[in-house]
Amino acid sequence: MKRALIRLGLVVALATGPAVVGAQTPASTPSVDPSGSSTFVVLLDGTRVGTETVSIRRAGNEWLVSGNGLIQPPLDISTMRFEVRYGPDWQPLQLAIEAALRGQPMAMTTSFGLTTATNALTRGDQRGSNTQQITPRAAVVPNNFFAAYESVAVRLPSLNVGDRLPVYVPPSGETSVTVTHINPRRVSLSDRTLELKEYLLTAINSAGAIPLEMWIDDRGRLARLVMPTASLVVIREDLANVLAREERLSVEGDDDVFIGRPGFSLGGTITPARGVTGRAPAVILVAGPGPQDRDYLTHGMPLYAQLAQALSQAGYTVVRYDSRGTGRSGGRAESARLQEYVDDVIGIVNWLRDRDDIDRDRIAVVGYGDTGPIALAAAARTGRIARVAVINSPGHTGREVTLERQRMALEAADVPEAERANRLAMQTLVLDAVTSGEGWERATDEVRRQADTPWFRSWLLFDPADVVRRIERPVLILHGALDSEVPPAHAEALADLARARRNRPDAFTQAVVLPGINHLLLPATTGSQEEYATIDPRTPAPAAIEALTTWLGATIASR
Repeated sequence: MKRALIRLGLVVALATGPAVVGAQTPASTPSVDPSGSSTFVVLLDGTRVGTETVSIRRAGNEWLVSGNGLIQPPLDISTMRFEVRYGPDWQPLQLAIEAALRGQPMAMTTSFGLTTATNALTRGDQRGSNTQQITPRAAVVPNNFFAAYESVAVRLPSLNVGDRLPVYVPPSGETSVTVTHINPRRVSLSDRTLELKEYLLTAINSAGAIPLEMWIDDRGRLARLVMPTASLVVIREDLANVLAREERLSVEGDDDVFIGRPGFSLGGTITPARGVTGRAPAVILVAGPGPQDRDYLTHGMPLYAQLAQALSQAGYTVVRYDSRGTGRSGGRAESARLQEYVDDVIGIVNWLRDRDDIDRDRIAVVGYGDTGPIALAAAARTGRIARVAVINSPGHTGREVTLERQRMALEAADVPEAERANRLAMQTLVLDAVTSGEGWERATDEVRRQADTPWFRSWLLFDPADVVRRIERPVLILHGALDSEVPPAHAEALADLARARRNRPDAFTQAVVLPGINHLLLPATTGSQEEYATIDPRTPAPAAIEALTTWLGATIASR
């Protein structure tokens, strides 16, 4: 329902609720002057749909938050004037909006007393008004106008975890946001580094609690707003720049590099081997499709950055890189197939072989999850890869994996058997159409738009049996016994394929299934995705790191 409302152009991240009881009152003034202007990029489902320009300035004794912008369909909002006046203690005084929503003019004014809000709304030829009770110094955040979140951002530095901020959503009513986590963030730009704070918030609407994420800078200004359930991101232009990169984990010796590919470059980080003199063995952490950067951030964990740190300490130089079309990497992700991602891996292998600090005959590749097939395919293509390891990776064809995941999702959602069968039949129809190019008349245009892509077609046609038999080097298959996303049976299937290779000794295949370890390589109790957020610390289990580094040491050293 949430996504449906977004696509109709109604952003309802904050909706009606009862007046806040016992809400925390923010500091009366910001600790630093937040005055200035910013331009924000609005992204829906990862696609840029518009911009908003926002300003905060002093007007005598008052604070004035203003903005204007244009957001394309499906949100379809043109804002000519957005203006909220606050007193010196951030008590709201007046709101004025002039805009067009889906081509229809709308205007709203709200006058505030200490505990009241009086609204007058015009939408086309319809008019309405109301008066509501509100909490003093509530932040004013009307739906669809992201400039309003600046008045939330300036209050956040005065709040601690567990504190609540009253938020008034005119003309609907009052709700609140609660601070659940505060995390430091660091973003490297081309000319400077920004120190930011991430505030994870819970907002209350008529459907219950929903998450929000806000990043603010050292002046209390909004840097990024994320509404995960709506796939909506509002990000300041400097952070949206292709050269902006979040530094989630600082590993000693990290060096940002650009690796040339035909027609573009891959942005990456090389982490030197600790304690190694001369030429060091190297490990490439393989990237794949989707907007995944070099750190492979998954459920809040910068997994590849953590692996790079551990492998560096074990004596390996490590390369991790942004996937095509993501972060600092060029290239066009929308036209890339599995083969192009394999080309990128082989390109990095060749780049490493030309470096004076790398042992060109001891280069390994490591794939995690759905990048495992890319790592395997690269090792099958070139003998220049000395070793290949796959972690929690699928061991069946792309088609079989896709259907398995659909079945697992339907079972988890407790969908009735008849409906489950219908959905699986439709999924099968779509998969047939993707691989054959025929039968699309039975699917909607939206389904075809999402499924009929070069990557998905190459993924469905991927067959590990064909790939693994052509790998001549040692293979490690590492898997968590509690992996609920890629069940451990996939490790058994890959191990069977690797052991069946002709003229390869048994020692060329090692399969390790780690008890008590989930898909994220974390120690777990159930392995379910619902358990992920409860696990702390969020770093790979020592058993997983030891299994990988021990295998690398034993096999690469013997080359």
